[in-house]
Amino acid sequence: MSDLTPAPAGAAATEAASGPLAGVRVVELGQLLAGPFTGRLLGDLGAEIIKVEAPGQPDPIRDWGKARYHGRSLWWPVQSRNKKCITLNLRHERGQELMLELARRADVVVENFRPGTLERWNLGYEQLSDANPRIVLARVSGYGQTGPYAKRAGFASVSEAMGGIRHINGFPDQPPPRMHLSLGDSLAGMFAIQGILAALYWRDALGGGVGQVVDVSLMEASFALLESTVPEYDRLGIVRGPQGTNLKGIAPSNIFKSSDDKWMVIAANADKVFGRLCDAMGRPELAEDPKYATHIARGENQDELEGIVADWASKHTAKEIDEVLNAAGVICGPIYTIADIFEDPQYQARDMLLRHEDPEFGEYIGPGIVPKLSHTPGSVRWSATWEEGSHNREVYGELLGLSDEEITSLREEGVL
Repeated sequence: MSDLTPAPAGAAATEAASGPLAGVRVVELGQLLAGPFTGRLLGDLGAEIIKVEAPGQPDPIRDWGKARYHGRSLWWPVQSRNKKCITLNLRHERGQELMLELARRADVVVENFRPGTLERWNLGYEQLSDANPRIVLARVSGYGQTGPYAKRAGFASVSEAMGGIRHINGFPDQPPPRMHLSLGDSLAGMFAIQGILAALYWRDALGGGVGQVVDVSLMEASFALLESTVPEYDRLGIVRGPQGTNLKGIAPSNIFKSSDDKWMVIAANADKVFGRLCDAMGRPELAEDPKYATHIARGENQDELEGIVADWASKHTAKEIDEVLNAAGVICGPIYTIADIFEDPQYQARDMLLRHEDPEFGEYIGPGIVPKLSHTPGSVRWSATWEEGSHNREVYGELLGLSDEEITSLREEGVL
């Protein structure tokens, strides 16, 4: 397991950031997952993240979910690591002025409010770009900033449904299930980062010189995963539906139960890999059988072929299957629980289980950094702080130059 030396929350916020995005300043607005996930990933790569919360109305993710450790939700420390937390009332005129001052000193603003919200607060792209023509405004919403659905509120569950991925999930003739994660939010966050980095590259490396709006829809982020389903419907009228545990016409590629009742994924649908699977199973003749010799033939005889593989797997333990097939060059692996992940040496060797130090309840393990960079790796510099506005004096005092008296007065007025 990685021996990450944890930095104390709060104090670590003053440390010099490292990573490929060191020097990039991001102001994160919004709540819950899509916007904050965007900020978290940017922060992992070294960007300075200033997270804005309304005074007395913090991000609900601080208290999200049922699981509690020492009375605290474990969503918050993961999603808000590496962030400087400040309070600011964006509905207040003075709060809006301070937000524009932050924008003047920032590279990026990330928000995931319903479209029109920033405009009502006089903080739309027009005002932000007047304050700082180089600002990149990343806007994450349910359906995008335009179109007939723009004003709708949007959550990941509905975006996955209307984005098309919910319909093709699950088993035929059963209600389409959702993944036990907010997948649509996370996908939108990753597309937002892609857009942000492209906008920064164009601004700085290609000579664009100015910022722009990055408009990300949760629905479109889900839709972007649909592979060939779009032209399949357009040209052939095919409405792809749920297929259960395999992909129709792609064989053998399925889950197979071992003799010790564990599910193993075996994916040997490429010709050469299928040949290696046949050898490993002691059935080399299958690779020459006209029913299985080609990709198309295997797809046409999918059920029969996968039945043969299932019969072989049922006679071996999961460990035996894993060792035999991987030694033979066949793509294979077990279906892991999180408990399995914690025991897996690959996760440990790749620093994907990182030790964090929470300022209240101490040590915990959080997810590692993706992707890995050879020269400028990302890092977890500190865990999330629990005190609302924990970095107010650092941000408003050191960055904006306000005195302690001004900060105290603004807090008393309800601005901070």
